[in-house]
Amino acid sequence: MNWHALSTDEALGKLNSGVTGLRETEIQDRRTRYGFNEIPEPAAKHWVWILLKQFQSLLILILFIAATIAFLTDHQADFYIILAVIFINTTIGFIQEYKAEKAVASLRSYIEIKSKVIREGQTIQIPARDLVPGDIIILEEGDHIPADGRLIEAKNIRAIEAPLTGESVPVNKSTDQLPEGKVLADRSNMVYKGTFIAGGFALAMVTSTGLSTALGEIAQSLDTIKVAKTNFQKKTDVLAKQMAFIAIISALLLFTVAYFVQKAPLEETLLIAIAALVSSIPEGLPAVLSIVLAIGANRMAKRKAIIREFTATETLGAVTTIITDKTGTLTQNTLTVRKLSVPGEYEWNVSGEGWMPVGDFTFKDKICDLDETPMMKLLFKICTWSNNSSIKHDNETDRYQLVGDPTEGALLVLARKGGYSPLTSDFIAKLDDMPFNSTIKMRASLIDEMGKRQILVVGAPEQVLDKSLKCLRDNGEIRLDSVEKARVRKKIDQWSSNSMRVIALAYKDVDTDTSKLEEEDINNLVFAGLVGMIDPPRPDVKDAVQKSKQAGIRVVMATGDHINTAISIAKATGIIEEEDNREPLALTETQLLNLDEKEFEHAIQHVDVFARLTPNMKLKIATALQKKGELIAMTGDGVNDAPALKKADVGVAMGIMGTDVARDSAKVILADDNFSTIIKAVEEGRIVFNNTRHTSFFLLITNFAEIATLLTAVLLGMPVPLTATQILWLNLVTDGTCTTAMATEKGHGHELRSKPVNPKEKILNKTVVPFLFINAALMTVLALGAFNYFLPEGLQKARSAAFLIMAFCQLFNVFNMRTLSLSIFKIGLFSNKYVNIALIVSLVIQILIIEVPFFEDLFQFDPISFSELMVLGLLSSSVLWFGEAYKFIRDKFNLK
Repeated sequence: MNWHALSTDEALGKLNSGVTGLRETEIQDRRTRYGFNEIPEPAAKHWVWILLKQFQSLLILILFIAATIAFLTDHQADFYIILAVIFINTTIGFIQEYKAEKAVASLRSYIEIKSKVIREGQTIQIPARDLVPGDIIILEEGDHIPADGRLIEAKNIRAIEAPLTGESVPVNKSTDQLPEGKVLADRSNMVYKGTFIAGGFALAMVTSTGLSTALGEIAQSLDTIKVAKTNFQKKTDVLAKQMAFIAIISALLLFTVAYFVQKAPLEETLLIAIAALVSSIPEGLPAVLSIVLAIGANRMAKRKAIIREFTATETLGAVTTIITDKTGTLTQNTLTVRKLSVPGEYEWNVSGEGWMPVGDFTFKDKICDLDETPMMKLLFKICTWSNNSSIKHDNETDRYQLVGDPTEGALLVLARKGGYSPLTSDFIAKLDDMPFNSTIKMRASLIDEMGKRQILVVGAPEQVLDKSLKCLRDNGEIRLDSVEKARVRKKIDQWSSNSMRVIALAYKDVDTDTSKLEEEDINNLVFAGLVGMIDPPRPDVKDAVQKSKQAGIRVVMATGDHINTAISIAKATGIIEEEDNREPLALTETQLLNLDEKEFEHAIQHVDVFARLTPNMKLKIATALQKKGELIAMTGDGVNDAPALKKADVGVAMGIMGTDVARDSAKVILADDNFSTIIKAVEEGRIVFNNTRHTSFFLLITNFAEIATLLTAVLLGMPVPLTATQILWLNLVTDGTCTTAMATEKGHGHELRSKPVNPKEKILNKTVVPFLFINAALMTVLALGAFNYFLPEGLQKARSAAFLIMAFCQLFNVFNMRTLSLSIFKIGLFSNKYVNIALIVSLVIQILIIEVPFFEDLFQFDPISFSELMVLGLLSSSVLWFGEAYKFIRDKFNLK
C-alpha cells in the first residue's frame, strides 16, 4: 500500500481508524490477524547441531573408517587411539563455536520499548510489541518510532532516519499527501520503525507492524539471501578432498601390493591399509585449524574486533575490497561545529570531536582568548538558549551522549567549549519556545535576562538574512547593508561547497511585557553570525584508508547520504585522492539504474563513491563485485546495511552504534565502532592465513613422508616401518604440540605491505609443492635409511629408529614452517617462546615413549642408546638446513 500517496482522511479510512484511536474489540481482532509488533531474533544454534557439525569433515569420516577396520580386526589399541583423536578434534571445534554463539548472544539488547498510544479516546502507554495497524501513536522529541506509520498531525516534526536510510541529518516531516513513486527516503509524511524523533510533535496512524515494516522486510529478506561458503571453507574443503583421495589411493595401492603381489595374510594387509589411511590423513588438521583461527580471533578481540564465525578470521586476510557506509562508520555520526563567523572579517576554526565539550577556538592559527571577544558570548547564549537538546556524560562508558536534535546538540557543545553553560547563567529564564518550523526554516526562544527580554533565533542562513535588518559588530549594532550580505552569502557558499551544514544565528530585543512567541515575531532581527558544522570523519580513518591501499585493498563508500557530502567525506578520508581527475567521482542510485549491464559493471569497478543508495542497491553492488572475483568486506551499522553485510564474504558491523539486525547479519563486530579496527583485523587475518598455511604444510609434509615411507617399504618388500598406532601417536603428540604453538606466531611486519592473497589460491598450491615434496622425500630417505640400518637388530628396534627420525625431522621442520618468506635466523631461532616450550615437551615425550617399559610394550618399541639418539638427531637436522637453502636459492634467483 502506498500510504504516502493517500490523504490523511483516506489513510484513516483504509484502516477504519480515527484520531480517537481503536476500540478494544478491534484491537484483539487485528492482533489475531497481524500478530505482535516484533521482529523475531534469529534462533541461536542448538549445541547438538554445533556438535554434529564437527563430524562433517571428510578427514574425520576417513578416520572413522580406519577405526572401524581396527575394531573389526580386533586391534583395540589402534581403535581407541583413533577414537581419541576424533574426540579431541571434535571437542576443540565444538567448544570454539559454542563460545562464539554465546558471545554474540551477549551483545543483543533486551530493552523493551514503550509507546504512547490513543485508544478509545484515552492516552495510554503500552509495550511497543502490542501495537496493531490502525493504532494512533503519539511521537515526541527523543521517542523511538515503534512501527511504520502515516502522519496525521505534525508540528515541526523531524526524524532521524540514519539507521534505515543512512541520512545523517534530521528529516523534516509533514502530513502533506505525496505523489506515488517516492522512494522511502523521500516519503516525508511517513515514519518508520527503528528510527527516532529529533524534535517536534506528531500523531501517526500505524500502517505496518513487525515483519511488515520496512525494517522487518529487510530483516526477513536476510533469510532469502544465500550465503556462500567462506573462502577458508572452500580451501579446506579442497584440501580435505585432496587428502582423502591420496588416502584412499594409497590404502588401495598398499593393499593390492601387499595382498596380491607379496601374498601377505589378510589381517596383516588390513593393518597396512589402516596405517596407510592414518598416515595419509593429517588427523590433527581440523583441530589445528580451529586453534589457529581461535588464537587469531582472540588476538583480534584484544584489538576490538569480535569474530562471530572463526572462518572469517582467515578470510579477512584475503579481502580485496572493503565496502563501507559513511554515517557512523567513516564518520562519527555526531555533528560538530568546525567554523564560526561574525559580521566583519572574523572567522574562527573550532577543534574537538563529537559531543565532548572540549576544544579550542583559533583565529589565524592562534588560539583565541574568548574574553577579548565579547560578541562570542552573545553567540554562545543563542546556541544555548535557542535549544532543547542536552548533553549527558555516562560515567560507566566515559562517553558523552546527546539527547535531542543533533544540530542543536552541536550548537550546545560549541557553547560549552566556549565556557558557556546554562548552569552559569541562572539569571536567564526561558519564557517560550518555538521548535524548528519547516516553513520558515528557523527555531526561536524567548528569554528573560535580568528583566531584559530577547528572541534568540537559529535557522537557515538565507531565511535569517532575509529577516534581518541589522548586524552585530565590535562597535554595536549597524545596518545590514548589501555589502555585508554579499560577504555573508560568499561565506555560506564557501562553507557549503566543503559539505558543511551552515546555520545562522540572530536575535531581537523585545518589550519587557512580551510573554509569548509567535511566528510573526520573527522579523527585524539582528544578524549575529554563522556556524559551519559537519559530521566529521573519525580521526584515524584517513590513515586506515591509506594502509588499505598499501595493502592492495580497494575502499568503496556506499551511503544513503547526499552525493556532495559523500564526495567531501571521501576526499577527507583519502578514498578519493585530491588530485583524482576521474569522471565521475561518484554516482547516485538513480544514475546507476540508468546504466546498462556493461556500464554498471564498469562503474562499480572504477567509481569508489556511491550515494543515495537503497539497501537493494548496496546488495547489488556487493554481489556484482563478488561475481568479478572480488572478496568483499562490507562495513556498516544500520538496518539498511544488513542485506549486504550478510551477503558479503565478511560482514563487519559496529558494536556500539550498530543495530541488532546489522550485528546479527555480520561475521565480525567492531567493539569500538572504529573503521581503522577493520584494517587491524585484516592484518591479523593475514597473519592467521600465514599461520594456517604454515601449520597445514607442516602437517602435510609429515603425512607425505609417512605414506611415502610405507609405500616405498612395501614396494621394496621390506616390513612396514611404522604401525598405525605409532603413526597416530607421532601425529598426535609431535604434530599436536608443535602446530598449536605455531598458531601463536605473530606477524613479522610485512603483512600490510603485500597484496591480498588470491581468493582462488589453494592451501596446497604449485608454489609450495616442490618444497613440500623434496622435504618429505628427505624425511622418507632418512627414515628408511635408519629403519634399514637397525633392521638386523630386530623389527621393533628398527621401528624405534624410524619413529625417532620422523619425530626429530618434524621438530626441526617447525623452524622452517614458522615463516616461509624469511630465514629463521632473521626472525630469531628461539623468538617464539611457545614454540620453544612445545619442542622441549614433544622431544621429552617421544624419548620417554621409547625408553619407558610400559610404553615400549604398548607401542612395540625397543630402547635406543644415547649415542644413537644423538646420531639420529644430527641426521634429522638436515631438514632445517635444506629449508634454509631452499629459501636462499628462491630469493637469490627470484623463484616464486
